[in-house]
Amino acid sequence: MTGGDDVAPGGAGIRALGGWGRARRRARTVRDEEFTAFVESAGTRLRHNAYLMCRDWHLAQDLTQHTLAKMYSVWERIRSGTNLDAYSRRVLMNLVFDQYRRRSGSEIVVAELPDQPDGAAGGTPELRMDLADALASLAVEDRAILVLRHAEDHSVETVAAIVGVSVSAVKMRNARALGRIRALLGEDFLAR
Repeated sequence: MTGGDDVAPGGAGIRALGGWGRARRRARTVRDEEFTAFVESAGTRLRHNAYLMCRDWHLAQDLTQHTLAKMYSVWERIRSGTNLDAYSRRVLMNLVFDQYRRRSGSEIVVAELPDQPDGAAGGTPELRMDLADALASLAVEDRAILVLRHAEDHSVETVAAIVGVSVSAVKMRNARALGRIRALLGEDFLAR
């Protein structure tokens, strides 16, 4: 046989290759649908946590998009057998930490007040803004611990795994950060 040894008479080999292409397209479609479902379920949470960390809705959106882009690039590897919520939190926190290492200064410029949740956080807008200001005064790692521990209600062990520190470090930094928040806001803060 000459040159066409792997193509059966009548083009059967070509039809087999066409079937392979359809299978790849179907697999890609399924993968994209799974990723889209993940984004729809986790995107708001990621953006909210990013905002709590940086207090800038535009930067929070960018950090969320970067998180999702990084996840999409490795989606085949992580889509099964991985805790996607934990993985996404870790990627987001790494991006936030990287952003603060690169960023000089702590000034946050906003044209208007950020969107407010629909009664989810409780309290007055002024109370929430005071708390957000106090949170912003903390080191980014301490802020991450408070957001993950109290805003997301994760266990100390989970927070330690996400942030990459020991359980005792999470407990110590959490207590110290809460003490700083209380000192900044005053003891009568909760009575307001």
